[in-house]
Amino acid sequence: MKLLQERILRDGNVVSGNVLKVDNFLNHQMDIELFNEIGKEFKRIFDELKINKILTIEASGIGIACITAQYFKVPVVFAKKAQSINIDGAVYSTKIESFTHKKTYDVIVSKKFLNPDDRVLIIDDFLANGCALAGLIDLVRCAGASVEGIGIVIEKGFQNGGEMIRSMGVRLESLAIIDSMKTEDGSIVFRKC
Repeated sequence: MKLLQERILRDGNVVSGNVLKVDNFLNHQMDIELFNEIGKEFKRIFDELKINKILTIEASGIGIACITAQYFKVPVVFAKKAQSINIDGAVYSTKIESFTHKKTYDVIVSKKFLNPDDRVLIIDDFLANGCALAGLIDLVRCAGASVEGIGIVIEKGFQNGGEMIRSMGVRLESLAIIDSMKTEDGSIVFRKC
């Protein structure tokens, strides 16, 4: 997605630890016009699928998933990283290691929001090592539902997450795949589609 790549080059910042900071438009401050274009693109890519639910994980994926859901006219469910008093009843649970936070979370979804008849599109902002996606796939499969596809805004193609998820036989589409980035000069090289 050319618009997204241009925005990453203009406003993204490569920092140590293989981290791409896009917090000024994607995962802290959100550019809703850009999100709207992202949602339209995910709808175009996955239009032929009979999606009836979108799943993401808190927190950065929620805004993107909500905008995307408008185009599919389906609800969004987000996996929570902590049990709270407003979750009643049984839950599906999995463990997810966060690349960014270097922390393992027990991630949950209420069983009343994920069912065997659900055809799920997973949406998230980043794909690095694939741990979050593997956990979300696990939650969907525990519910007996099907993962119809996965839409990622930015994939770090130089890390193993994309390869791991694709090897699971799941359709994975990323809007921008970064093949390399350097902290020294801030350079970013995108994969040609």
